[in-house]
Amino acid sequence: MTDAERPETIPAALERAAGVGRGGLRFLDREERENFLAWGEIRERAARVGGALQALGVGRGERVGLVFPTGPEFFEAFFGTCLAGGVPVPLYPPVRLGRLSEYQRGTAAMLRGAGAELVLADRRVRRLLGEAIALARPPLGCRSLSELPDGRLAPVETSPGDLGLVQFSSGTTVDPRPVALSHRAMLAQTRAINGFWPAQDGRAVTGVSWLPLYHDMGLIGCILPALALPSVMTLIGPEVFVARPAVWLRAISRYRAAISPAPNFAYGLCVAKVRDEELAGVDLSSWRVALNGAEPVVPAVLRAFAERFARWGFRREALTPVYGLSEAALAVTFSPLERPFESRRFAREPLAREGRAVPAADGLELASVGRPLPGFALRLLGEDGREVPEGRVGRIWVSGPSLMEGYLGRPRETAQALRDGWLDTGDLGLVWQGELYLTGRAKDLVLLRGRGYSPDGIEQALADLPGSRTGCAVAASWLPEGAATEVLGVFVETAREATAEQAAVLPEAVRRAVLAAAGLPVDEVVVLEPGTLPRTSSGKLRRGETVRRHLAGELAPPARFTPLRLAAAVARSGLAYARLRLARGRAGGGDG
Repeated sequence: MTDAERPETIPAALERAAGVGRGGLRFLDREERENFLAWGEIRERAARVGGALQALGVGRGERVGLVFPTGPEFFEAFFGTCLAGGVPVPLYPPVRLGRLSEYQRGTAAMLRGAGAELVLADRRVRRLLGEAIALARPPLGCRSLSELPDGRLAPVETSPGDLGLVQFSSGTTVDPRPVALSHRAMLAQTRAINGFWPAQDGRAVTGVSWLPLYHDMGLIGCILPALALPSVMTLIGPEVFVARPAVWLRAISRYRAAISPAPNFAYGLCVAKVRDEELAGVDLSSWRVALNGAEPVVPAVLRAFAERFARWGFRREALTPVYGLSEAALAVTFSPLERPFESRRFAREPLAREGRAVPAADGLELASVGRPLPGFALRLLGEDGREVPEGRVGRIWVSGPSLMEGYLGRPRETAQALRDGWLDTGDLGLVWQGELYLTGRAKDLVLLRGRGYSPDGIEQALADLPGSRTGCAVAASWLPEGAATEVLGVFVETAREATAEQAAVLPEAVRRAVLAAAGLPVDEVVVLEPGTLPRTSSGKLRRGETVRRHLAGELAPPARFTPLRLAAAVARSGLAYARLRLARGRAGGGDG
């Protein structure tokens, strides 16, 4: 494709894909039945929605909230909004009716933050949005696609620099913020990603994704590259994957997909939940790029995944750790393709005390997330604002062609994050032999006696504890009222299949694991029900919010394990410690 033919806006990219006549989106439902829509048909459906939005009065640059599960209607609404000249604002649909009030308040805040004129929602979801719509008061209300009026789409002149998407940051350390991305930024990111795929010997690049469409890894990382090539992307609802992760692997095999991304927890979930009999006839040899990003990459999880699924043709070389963030429209660094992922162990004490990387056989293991994509650059700054040398921990700043315009309607926060074409990511890391290794978030550091420790390293030590839920642990520090020093707390969810005996020994097991792996004594262990820890819309654990809820008495102990049952389990296990503190959600605090 020449520069003259290269689309610079989302509507232009959709028009080109529809005209080429190949590729599209394939949807798999819970029974793995497929529904395929070519890009041309998606364009026709989107044009009808776009005309309806114009008939309602949606003008150029006005924001439209989208609340849909994975399915054709999301794309009718997304591309329809773009064709009408509006700006889509994808938001996550409710997944837990037990927390509906919390969801309503959060959704209302995001709609207000984005300045949404209208909300389009799935017909079933619309019935659950009453409180959110009442609080946000979008001028044009909330409608399902079937409630839209008839209208004929009038052409709209869209420029590359126009606002093309508002997506919300993950909100791990602060409340989600509206990230404003131009058409130019999204398509620059798309070209950078598409330029990284391996040659396919003349075959079309195909992919499979179960990632949410309201987040950049699913939308910008999967859909837009497929649109730009154009090619076929097979989509599975995230709720289907979580309930039956084997569906993901079967889809990769069935459609001979070469590319499929996921966060680290997904690889661990497959190891834990996929049974051999669910993979009859599966062949994963086509899977050449298994991207791993959006949360800390745990080398032990990747090794376990590669070993577990090698017999079905999966190759270790496919595992590709990456780094990115919403404010950069997604990817910043990629590990080299067709190379087994790399990890290094660094001594904990110099890393925590001096921010200095010293190789050590028994140190903290970190995975390389590779080098910057073409057009991107990194610099790591120390507390004095100067660049740190290789092997030193610094705050990561990035530059590149897909950086956000800013946080919508938040000039002060934008000025703090963007300076002279560089973005302050808030992440910490180091460069070793030219590749980036992440060490944590600046605001998430565990501070103990004047030293900072990465919570990731502490949490990794708990990955294989019997009775604990994989990837569902939080390490954090706080200063109790009236105390002179901080305390280290570890919050861990029990596995759904955990027994009372396993829950009883979990606090002491946590203490021993953290002491052995990080050399740190844990002051308090909090054992919780599955699904209790607060998360962002993209599934990341919120450490600061966990501490806040704990101190406010809002985290409850596991209802399945009453004090009487736990005491009996402790006695049966012959353990010397029986003082399990259960009040206000504390289990196993105090003396070890």
